[in-house]
Amino acid sequence: MEKYERRGVSAGKEDVHAAIKDLYHGLYPKAFCKIYPDYLGGDDAYCNVMSSDGSGTKSILAYLYWKETGDISVWRGIAQDALVMNLDDLLCIGATDNFLYSSIINRNKKLITGEVIAEIIKGSKEFIERMNDFGVHIHAMGGETADLGDCVRTTTVDASMALRMRKSQLILTQNIKPGNVIIGLSSYGKATYEDEYNSGISSNGLTSARHDVLSKLYAEKYPESFDPAIDKSLVYGGSKKLTDNLDGTPLSIGKALLSATRTYIPVVKKILEEIPGQINGIINCTGGAQTKILHYIELLRIVKNKLLPVAPVFKLIQQESKTDWQEMFNVFNCGTRMEIYTDEKYASLIIDVALSFGIAAQVIGHVEHSEKNEVVIESEYGKFLYH
Repeated sequence: MEKYERRGVSAGKEDVHAAIKDLYHGLYPKAFCKIYPDYLGGDDAYCNVMSSDGSGTKSILAYLYWKETGDISVWRGIAQDALVMNLDDLLCIGATDNFLYSSIINRNKKLITGEVIAEIIKGSKEFIERMNDFGVHIHAMGGETADLGDCVRTTTVDASMALRMRKSQLILTQNIKPGNVIIGLSSYGKATYEDEYNSGISSNGLTSARHDVLSKLYAEKYPESFDPAIDKSLVYGGSKKLTDNLDGTPLSIGKALLSATRTYIPVVKKILEEIPGQINGIINCTGGAQTKILHYIELLRIVKNKLLPVAPVFKLIQQESKTDWQEMFNVFNCGTRMEIYTDEKYASLIIDVALSFGIAAQVIGHVEHSEKNEVVIESEYGKFLYH
């Protein structure tokens, strides 16, 4: 993890978790999202839930691609990234409808034009309209665009999402138990509700992907795209250009790294309608990737011995960065992003629902009792243990 941290990034955010350990963690501290009493309605049968997240440094890739190709439409995907990073986290506690959404765009006005802001807003609108077709209603509640040139080198796109829901609808990770199987849903391919092939990159690990894959020429052309305090040996040390083809996909490397974060809400909404009350836990493998589950369990061993194939974009990142696979699985979803924990008898139904949306899925592992929390990954690249 040394190189990742020297760039000012943390996969596990251990220091953040330490800083907030004494804060109130809601009604169910081990839930995937923070769940609070119904402050808005005062009804004990309900709860309030909120999530805040964003597209991270992926916006820098959009900036590079836009400047290099003139394709301003790539900013629409950044809007989807900010939306989905919140939406799919809330999905993990069983929320599937009636979301309130607000965004915050911080920019350096000298570099990020009004036309870019318009594309981001257009991307949000298009995604919200598409989700409406699946009975997922997201209500845009406005937001803030701030010109912060002294703080922001290019732009950041962040969001918050909230809803009020019945406690009886909650899916809580405390219900994950020994004997459960884990169904993994693919992060790559083309879902029926996506316009093009998705590389599966999501919005995590993009600092590593950008600097380890892309050529030094981008450091020379766009010094505004990185922190000048970072050791120069860690800046754009790859061999690839944004317009190079990514083998095994119909995408250029730039478009692969910018694939909009896939939402699984149409899939999981249908699953919950088919087998209500039968899902023990849902984990969105974003920050922390295949080890994300460690924050939400007690005395369990999570064995992942049949992950979906590693997608081409992650193989490229590994080849260019020479990162060992133990760290890769800790930073990138590597092709398996959404995990559903349930009894084995429901696995085939869940897999069939995912396939009906064009998303590959399979049983990727199981849950065992343990004396401590741990994740075991058994892959073609080796066996790895995480605590």
